[in-house]
Amino acid sequence: MLKGVSPLLSPDLLACLARMGHGDEIVLADAHFPGESVGRLVLRADGLRIAPLLDAILPLFELDCYVPDPLVMMAAVKGDVLDSAVEERYLAAVSRHMAEVPSVARLERFAFYERARGAFAVVMTGETAKYGNIILKKGVVSVVCAGG
Repeated sequence: MLKGVSPLLSPDLLACLARMGHGDEIVLADAHFPGESVGRLVLRADGLRIAPLLDAILPLFELDCYVPDPLVMMAAVKGDVLDSAVEERYLAAVSRHMAEVPSVARLERFAFYERARGAFAVVMTGETAKYGNIILKKGVVSVVCAGG
């Protein structure tokens, strides 16, 4: 156990976050996501929901302020309806760690899978919310972006 580091962060996840460079992406995937099919590196965070995991990660992880979409979620498939509470929970967690919260970009299901294939890692969680996946793009820790 480390002082000041959330116990939700496993040693493997901490190592992964440390190895990522700016511009690398990490997928926090819901329990339904095909992580093993799309991920090069798959980490397990079974039993954890994504909003508390975001709260644990974001004190250690700078989002990329130089891109329009450092937060990406999956768009609903035609005929489905998104539960707005899912995004609200995630953005509430982000807002606790950032003065200016970026908007969430939405990608079509298969475009999201394709983007996830290029991610540094996929973290499989116990999140059960439909369309609960989110991609985070890592930024540079020492950079102060315009407006931030």
